Amino acid sequence: MDLDSANFVAMGDDIRIYIKDFIKELEEALQIRLVCGRQAHVVTLYTEVPQFSLFIYLPVSGGRIPSAPHRTFHVDYDQLRHERKKICLRLAALLGKGGVVYARQTVAVRIEKKVAHAFLAEHHLQAPITGKYRYGLFHQGELVSIAVFSGGRHMRDKAETYRSFELLRFCHKSGLRVVGGLSKLISAFVSEFQPDDIMTYVDRDWSQESNLQTLGFENRGETAPQRYWITDEGRTAIKSEQHLHELMNMAPGGYLRSNCGSLKLVLPL
Repeated sequence: MDLDSANFVAMGDDIRIYIKDFIKELEEALQIRLVCGRQAHVVTLYTEVPQFSLFIYLPVSGGRIPSAPHRTFHVDYDQLRHERKKICLRLAALLGKGGVVYARQTVAVRIEKKVAHAFLAEHHLQAPITGKYRYGLFHQGELVSIAVFSGGRHMRDKAETYRSFELLRFCHKSGLRVVGGLSKLISAFVSEFQPDDIMTYVDRDWSQESNLQTLGFENRGETAPQRYWITDEGRTAIKSEQHLHELMNMAPGGYLRSNCGSLKLVLPL
């Protein structure tokens, strides 16, 4: 569908032109042509090879629409506006068009908090969390992948000595796939701290089924969608109804948005 048609012109020139430029950039990165459509206030992109759908939610849109039977990604317009390059590179890597490094070619080491923060700020879509323990993979002296873990937590239904750790953040350098990278990072962490399990959350906006299960992670359910208050300055996660009312009073020009929630996964060790 032509983005210059009346159906798309109606959503506003600034938004239409920005999305048009993003589609062109994504098509060049993937070396494909995307089929473009619109459902109410959601721009839909689709291709058969590789088969995937990308739903872009405009500022006035409602909640998430159901994922397609095939691989589906959900992105809000404010994310696209602030993180367009990251999103394009991440999609390219996830769909097999990024550069490739093999974990056996890397060295796993502990990294400093400021190094982890800078890497996450540059390459991760979510806000940087530096946690308590940080590991990185270096390839020919360059940091290409990191994993951030929490401190150990006692589980009330487990023995006193049982410790569970959370994988808080994991990402590769933008546009790059480090094959076997997470497995190597987890192995380095396990070797040093001997956790009884590692749990993590996987964003269902980007993954309806996690490939972490191939590493032994078990699906332990789903979390409710996270709500955000969106303004021109960015997005703020809503902690409670009172917090929402406070945000609405402080920034009445904003709008509410929810994601698809998360998968909860646990790696028993």
